[in-house]
Amino acid sequence: MNTEGSVIVPRDFRLLEELERGEKGIGDGTVSYGMDDGDDVLMRSWTGTIIGPNHSVHEGRIYTLKLFCDEDYPDKPPTVRFHSRINMTHVNPETGVVEPKYFPMLANWRRQYTMEDILIDLKKEMASPANRKLQHLRKEAHFRRNRLKPNDLQTFIY
Repeated sequence: MNTEGSVIVPRDFRLLEELERGEKGIGDGTVSYGMDDGDDVLMRSWTGTIIGPNHSVHEGRIYTLKLFCDEDYPDKPPTVRFHSRINMTHVNPETGVVEPKYFPMLANWRRQYTMEDILIDLKKEMASPANRKLQHLRKEAHFRRNRLKPNDLQTFIY
């Protein structure tokens, strides 16, 4: 127990709760997530999907993301990286990494936040005035893995 008298749920139980919720589906179905490998007992590597919001350049597009939950999750946020190419503030245009210092939810991370919260917040950000009209990147459909520098994702596992 912490000083406020509430119970801190262990990482494994928390991730099992998130897995169960992700498998059941979220809200209107435009955001989803699940584990990459059901045999990963540490539950570190996850895939998320966002269907772009209406009335934006992202409308109808399906974006795939990778989320990596290190051993410090949920005390520290996961690493989040778009696999699908996207032109969006807070996202590194070369690597697809959601820059924690520029994305408020990651910059001000709280233990009660979830991967679902991140995906929903990213979808809201897609519809924000700053991102709604940005031109879509048309070069290639996905970010290349070899463009990542060692410091970009030190612990990211694919």
